[in-house]
Amino acid sequence: MRRIYLDNNATTPLLPEVVEVMQQCLAEDFGNPSSGHSFGEAARRRVETGRQQVAGLLQCAPDRVVFTSGGSEANCQAIFSAVMARPEGRHLIASAVEHPSVTAPLEFLRRQGYEIELLPVDGAGRLDPALLKNAIRPDTVLVSLMAANNETGVLWDVAEVGGICREREVLFHCDAVQLAGKEEIDAEQWPVDYLSLAAHKMHGPKGCGALYARRSVPVTPLVMGAGQEAGRRAGTENVAGIAGFGLACELAAAYLAAGGRESMAAMGRRLEEGLLQACPEVRINGEGAPRLTNTANVSFEYCSSAQMIQDLDELGFAVSAHAACHSGDLDPSPVLAAMAVPETFRHGTLRISLSRLNTASEIEALLAVLPRVAQNSRQGFV
Repeated sequence: MRRIYLDNNATTPLLPEVVEVMQQCLAEDFGNPSSGHSFGEAARRRVETGRQQVAGLLQCAPDRVVFTSGGSEANCQAIFSAVMARPEGRHLIASAVEHPSVTAPLEFLRRQGYEIELLPVDGAGRLDPALLKNAIRPDTVLVSLMAANNETGVLWDVAEVGGICREREVLFHCDAVQLAGKEEIDAEQWPVDYLSLAAHKMHGPKGCGALYARRSVPVTPLVMGAGQEAGRRAGTENVAGIAGFGLACELAAAYLAAGGRESMAAMGRRLEEGLLQACPEVRINGEGAPRLTNTANVSFEYCSSAQMIQDLDELGFAVSAHAACHSGDLDPSPVLAAMAVPETFRHGTLRISLSRLNTASEIEALLAVLPRVAQNSRQGFV
């Protein structure tokens, strides 16, 4: 049975070119990048080439890139760097739909006496910039807002949000993990202070990510030890991971430059239009808001996400209900709750997320079975 992978917001398959460069590092350039001999120098070249490639995707200077173990670590490092740099500040702002790698450290800080303010979103997942303007106070340490929602794909205007923060002289962290590789990023031109990304969301390896930090902002290491990453993160570098990450960024930049976003948008439109035509009692969450072209968050009334995911898996399709970090959680998504999606729809939600490896024929194959899967679930649910 042919298997079709449609859960790319959780993770993406490695591109063959990425596998090849990682294998070369593992087999040949296995030295410690801090060693002074030729093996170490070869590994160091791999690391710095990867840094240049990541910087190319972000359109920033290479020395602004700090390699991390992934997006979660990058998010935590940005938040704690801002807090430790301004101990007199006690107020942080995020939104009600942030990723757990942002909300969990904020909850930790709440328990330490900080005030955490989570801005609401509307029914389409949009954020009102006026709410942000009114929320910023003299003791605000940091604003942490994502660029693209990992569940609905809803996009926020990073330049507008950053402009508000810059005007009010407060640091701005942007979780761009889901945006990178799908939309253009210009870290130097955007008014962002910190920006996070993860390799495995763009056909690179798991366990590798990066934090962009503007030259004027503080960066406090979470991992302490020797002086790797210019003293910003200790530990021997993940050479193979960084090499794969760098090449994935280079290939993503080429994909965007070649018009890949447009072909992805065509597949996304066909998927959503087909579902709206074929399925009764269905809604597209985030409809009407700017969204990632690869992400369809679809709720079927009086259906069970768990049952539909299982039935689709048996038919050869991999989709999810919401974020992979909640994959074992049978409760409806907090993101959909924040958007006030009706309870009768919330329990029957699927997140279908595409990559540039998917094809139009795979979309048609899904459309041929999903209406029946939803109907079967509805009959068992009601």
